[in-house]
Amino acid sequence: MTKNPSPRRSPRQARRSAAEEGWAELADLALIISREIQYRGYTDTRAVGLTQSEGMVMRYLLEGEPAAPSQIAAATGLQRTNLSTTLRGLEHKGLIQRRANPSDGRGVTVSRTERGRVNHVTVRHEWATAVGEAAGGDDTHLDAALALLTRIRDGLVKARPQSPSRHPPA
Repeated sequence: MTKNPSPRRSPRQARRSAAEEGWAELADLALIISREIQYRGYTDTRAVGLTQSEGMVMRYLLEGEPAAPSQIAAATGLQRTNLSTTLRGLEHKGLIQRRANPSDGRGVTVSRTERGRVNHVTVRHEWATAVGEAAGGDDTHLDAALALLTRIRDGLVKARPQSPSRHPPA
């Protein structure tokens, strides 16, 4: 019996495969690093842990003015029903406040509280310490890594589907 020889790949296919493997490895490492940071918890007793959805909402609120829930949902990619649960959790933790919309009194605007601002600063300090120590203090390629990850984030947000997948990654 003769074995079928494996098909030869063109140099372009080999490059595409190597690049694809590299991008897959980058995505996998980002997920692992994120999980490791979450797993560590916080040493500062003022730090309040957040779910992934809560973190997305807080990042959005820290960047700007008070916002309507519909604006927050659109900016974060969260469904309104999930956002409602997330906002209740953040309000319960004292990190946000909801107020009647000053322009019409019917709608609601959401803004961060001072506790939410302090939590953001505290948590980022803990993250910086943990990641810096894990890298052995070597920040040689930090600016390049930040530029690449920012570009990836922006590209993913820009290409975000209108409705979330029914099959999220495990």
